[in-house]
Amino acid sequence: MRQGKRTLREALASTAETGDIVVAPGIHDMIAALVANRLGFEFVYGTGYWMTASAFGMPDAGLVTYTEMRERIAVLVRVSDGAVIADADTGFGGLLNVRHTVRGYEDAGAAAIQLEDQEFPKKCGHTPFKRLIPVEDMAAKIKVAVEARKGGARSEDGIVVIARTDARQSEGIDGTLRRLEAYAKAGADVLFPEALESEEEMRTVCARFDLPVMANMANGGLTPIRSARELGEIGFRFAIFPSLTALTAASAVETALIRLRDEGIGDASDGSIFDFKTFCSMVGFEDVWEFERRWSGGS
Repeated sequence: MRQGKRTLREALASTAETGDIVVAPGIHDMIAALVANRLGFEFVYGTGYWMTASAFGMPDAGLVTYTEMRERIAVLVRVSDGAVIADADTGFGGLLNVRHTVRGYEDAGAAAIQLEDQEFPKKCGHTPFKRLIPVEDMAAKIKVAVEARKGGARSEDGIVVIARTDARQSEGIDGTLRRLEAYAKAGADVLFPEALESEEEMRTVCARFDLPVMANMANGGLTPIRSARELGEIGFRFAIFPSLTALTAASAVETALIRLRDEGIGDASDGSIFDFKTFCSMVGFEDVWEFERRWSGGS
């Protein structure tokens, strides 16, 4: 456990009393993780879409395996100072796969695991052609997940189980509510209605449940983007911003490369490039240099 820092359970419990909201930026690569450390984020989101794009240059369409994703989550846990909320897609298969995934993610150090009710292989929640499994099958996955974690279903120390439904586009808001109710009864700790399409729908879902409800602020997606303060007022107690770092980084890279291609300039006089010395420190070179001075007589 990260010494002196709140667990996700503690943070979520405090939101019920204070009206605050837990905020987790999406982390697509380890540079973003280091910057999040530098800025003091308590919680980060290991995003399936953006880690898949960053590591493999592929779409979030169920192409990355459990082993590959668990390895990425384990690296993020090692690098990040914040507790990691981990995207586990559908659990990578049936009930036995879900048990294996929960145990593997927990052993990797994830603080929370997100499971969704799409068929395997899944699709990004803000893209077309999503297909859902029966609500009873997903409820069984949630029951298996909460039983599989350390301490079992009633554990206050085991991994937090987040139940996501992608029902909005195929079953409407009524189907979304029906599924979330089933997942709450199955033992989920947090409810995640994906791809809601209006603030009215967001308020409706939040008002229905006592459990923490999570918002997904996916830039360019189907859900209206709101600030953390506004989301708290709507009733959310947990919000992820999964695409923010990746899309910001992609925009900055494109701007820099256009300038290099068109003007032959590889520097930024306006200060928009990260300081190299600061980056060396952030990535851990000072420890390397101290080791070299001690053991190799370097200068």
